[in-house]
Amino acid sequence: MITIMLVDDHSMVRQGLKQLIELEDDLVVIAQAGDGKKGVQKALEVHPDVILMDINMPNMNGIEAVQLLRQKKVHSKIIMLTLHNEVKYLNKTVELGIDGYILKDSGADILISAIRCVYNGETYMQSNMVTPLVDPLQEDQEKYETEMVKERETLTKREMEVLSLITEGLLNKEIGYELRISEKTVKNHISNIFRKLNVNDRTQAAVYAIKNNIISI
Repeated sequence: MITIMLVDDHSMVRQGLKQLIELEDDLVVIAQAGDGKKGVQKALEVHPDVILMDINMPNMNGIEAVQLLRQKKVHSKIIMLTLHNEVKYLNKTVELGIDGYILKDSGADILISAIRCVYNGETYMQSNMVTPLVDPLQEDQEKYETEMVKERETLTKREMEVLSLITEGLLNKEIGYELRISEKTVKNHISNIFRKLNVNDRTQAAVYAIKNNIISI
């Protein structure tokens, strides 16, 4: 079973998420919290596999809660829940290495897919969230121009193809299907991309690639 904790200041939202999640045989909600501070306390008590974290909450918001969880070395996977007009605040979480990003109005299939994805060690990001994450960073574009050229030269043609599909939000299995290569080969390419771009996860790779015009969307 994949154990899940819900952190959202709206009780009805938590109950709705719980009902959707527990329709799946392999998922169970083991704890809930109504703000970031209580969420951190609960996470330290129950050690869930995955935390669904709202970004905008009283007492301690989602970003502050994630920072504290990282400081306390909590190893739970974290998926941020956000509204369209809050996406700009998520730039702070990119450096923290958040495991997933989901818009609150997403369908149940996206929610379940994201939970399983991060549990299995991948990063989940909806493709329509990439541009809002990048836009506030465009002011730094000039300073990265030289570095951009260097990085583009170090990526192979296949790695560029994989990186492009990452920015579209495709998972490893889907990338393998598109390129007709094994999932293991996809993972090897992604590891090389992370090393060459000096990033830690798919979100950082996508943001870096678009910000530096390595990939355009």
